[in-house]
Amino acid sequence: MTLDSNEIMQVLPHRFPFQLVDRITACEPGVRAEGRKCVSVGEPFFCGHFPQLHVMPGVLILEAMAQVGAVALLTEEENKGKIVLFGGVKNARFKRPVTPGDVLEMECTLTARRGPVGVGKAVARVDGQLAATAELTFAVR
Repeated sequence: MTLDSNEIMQVLPHRFPFQLVDRITACEPGVRAEGRKCVSVGEPFFCGHFPQLHVMPGVLILEAMAQVGAVALLTEEENKGKIVLFGGVKNARFKRPVTPGDVLEMECTLTARRGPVGVGKAVARVDGQLAATAELTFAVR
C-alpha cells in the first residue's frame, strides 16, 4: 500500500506545519511502513534552527519516524479513526545532519505489541546514509 499526502491526512490527525511525512512508499498494516519527507528550505523550523546553518531538529526527525510508525498502526482495520500518541523514545542516535534538499527516507517496523501499546524500530536515511535510529513506543487511543 502507498499513500500520498492527501491520503496520509485521512489516516493521521497531523496538519501543516506538523505533518512531517509527504508520502508513504510501502505499508503492511500492523507490521511496518516506509515513508518519505522532502526537506525544503521553506520549512518553518529553519527560521530558528539555525538561521545561519539549516539543520532539521532531531526531535522532528524522531516525530517524522513516529508518524510513519503511526501509519502502520492506524491502517489496521481495528485502529481506523483512532490516534497514536508517543509513549517513549529509547536509544535515539543521530548519524548525520538533515538539511534542505535532502529526502529523508524512513521506515518503522513494529517489534512488540501489548494491548494498545506498541514498540517500533525506526530508521531514517538520506541518500542511503544512516541519518537516525530509535526505538519508539506508541500508545493507540
